[in-house]
Amino acid sequence: MAGHIAVLGNPRAGMGRGRRATDGAVAALRDAGADVRVHVGRSAAETAALAAGALAEHPSALVVVGGDGTLSGIVHLLQDGPVPLVIVPAGTGDDLARALDLPRRDPAAAALLALHGRERTVDVGEVRSGASVHPFLTVAALGFDACVSDRTNRLRWPRGRGRYHLAVAIEVLRLRALEFVITMDGAPPEHAPGTLIAVGNTASYGGGMPICTGADVGDGLLDIVEVAPLSRGRLVRLFPLLLRGAHLHRREVRHRRARSVHVSAAGLVVYADGERLGEEECTITVRPSALRIMTAGGGERDVRVR
Repeated sequence: MAGHIAVLGNPRAGMGRGRRATDGAVAALRDAGADVRVHVGRSAAETAALAAGALAEHPSALVVVGGDGTLSGIVHLLQDGPVPLVIVPAGTGDDLARALDLPRRDPAAAALLALHGRERTVDVGEVRSGASVHPFLTVAALGFDACVSDRTNRLRWPRGRGRYHLAVAIEVLRLRALEFVITMDGAPPEHAPGTLIAVGNTASYGGGMPICTGADVGDGLLDIVEVAPLSRGRLVRLFPLLLRGAHLHRREVRHRRARSVHVSAAGLVVYADGERLGEEECTITVRPSALRIMTAGGGERDVRVR
């Protein structure tokens, strides 16, 4: 596959990691003889516009430096298209890269998959809420964990992981069950009160928390994990199991797979890939094999540079 390689950088990703990762990725590709065209976006809107412009030039691959949020903001431009995506992880979570076993601490190695990687397809999730439709790549969170994400985004202090930990503490104190109504694959609606629902395209979110242990990003299905109403104490005791992926066999947890799930509840908030995507009700579906990504593993389709 001949042609130039487009590199899309996000200098704000990963609290500054994006700038360093972009420099490393570009240097590695040029040292390998690739014709590289660099685009740097400083906002979500600018990044999406630059991605559209880069794709209009028909590159052999689009290298995106950033995290899951950066990717979800441009995936609608890439899905079902001819240009493969190359991910150089530089976010705070990088859970799609984790699911695909991509290099997460070596921007040069990640970028060089544009030249020597193996192309595969992965599924893309889609959240419909009200009049809006948003693709997502990792896990859609509904309930307690979505409230934590919402709280984290609204807090201005402290910085870094401390802000997330403070958000968890606040939401534990505010904990209440939601009266979820769930419909899966067109089956009759179920009244299922609970603490949270996670709908996973990948196994993990939040930088490696395996809420949907066993989820396969290429199986054409969503993994739905439901946690029953919990007291504050039981929720705190469940968290260490969540961190180890050892929670699915607990009596408070139900794990199912489906192609489509509709969820509604008063006070519902929906988050995915770090973004608030809906409230009160949503329908979450999967688009199988919608995105082409270069992964490690060698040689099925090598890019030949000019």
